[in-house]
Amino acid sequence: MSKLSEEEKIPFTEHLEELRRRLLISFAAIAVGFLISYFFSKQLFEILMRPLIVALPPKSTLIFTSLPEAFFTYLKVSLLSGIFLASPLVLYEIWAFISPGLYKHEKKYVIPFVVFSSLFFIGGALFGYFVVFPFGFKFFLSFATDYIRPMPTIKEYFGFCAKLLFAFGVIFELPLFVLFLSRIGIVTHRMLRKQRKYAILIIFIVSAILTPPDAMTQLMMAGPLLALYEISVWVARVFGKKSLEEEEKEKRKKGRKKRERKDKETHPPNPSGNKEEKTAMGETKSTEPEDEEELSPEEESENLDKS
Repeated sequence: MSKLSEEEKIPFTEHLEELRRRLLISFAAIAVGFLISYFFSKQLFEILMRPLIVALPPKSTLIFTSLPEAFFTYLKVSLLSGIFLASPLVLYEIWAFISPGLYKHEKKYVIPFVVFSSLFFIGGALFGYFVVFPFGFKFFLSFATDYIRPMPTIKEYFGFCAKLLFAFGVIFELPLFVLFLSRIGIVTHRMLRKQRKYAILIIFIVSAILTPPDAMTQLMMAGPLLALYEISVWVARVFGKKSLEEEEKEKRKKGRKKRERKDKETHPPNPSGNKEEKTAMGETKSTEPEDEEELSPEEESENLDKS
């Protein structure tokens, strides 16, 4: 947190006023997204039903058991779509609310935070729709027999889908959340590795809370969540704030490289490749062996006669 002087400290009532303003902007953005989505509510619900329709037996359809059920379901579909449409602005408002408590160099991450958090949230929902829904629906409908026929209502189906879509959108924010905590020094990759066994337990508890009461959907959420946790460990290791020991080690390493580079500049290597040494008078003397002088045939014969 940034250190503010007594004059710069914001009163608690102003924090509440700021929170109120951010919430109003977020709700207004969701309302605009809701109104836009309502004109396409039938098409949106048909898209949402597609994974179940593919898995249902031939000529099977969804039903509604009360007169206003279809109308209210279309309203809920429009609201769900409006939330996803407004998610970038909502996430920006969240960042804008907490940014006064951050350092100046930390505030520059506002645009990457909004972009990546929106992509992760929508990407998590798409993962649930394209990957989890087809496998999950096939598993649940496999219990149908000649005497037990599936007749899902649109109310129950929408509630099931909305809960899973939001759940997968939220859990896919885990790497980004860990990145934020690691950058401000709250968590480290060593801490995450050390507490892995407790994290696995918490992951299964959270999956049981966020999913319907069955083991299949719990496992389908716990699996990606475990993978995201391991990704978060590496994210904290690569982008997290360095400890004092690591910073000192990195400084020593940089200093050693700087000295080596300076030595190379002051003592450049001999391009000829000959080793040289300095004599006592300061003159440079080559240590390479000198080539022997070649003798003529007459001189060679004279040397043999002398010997």
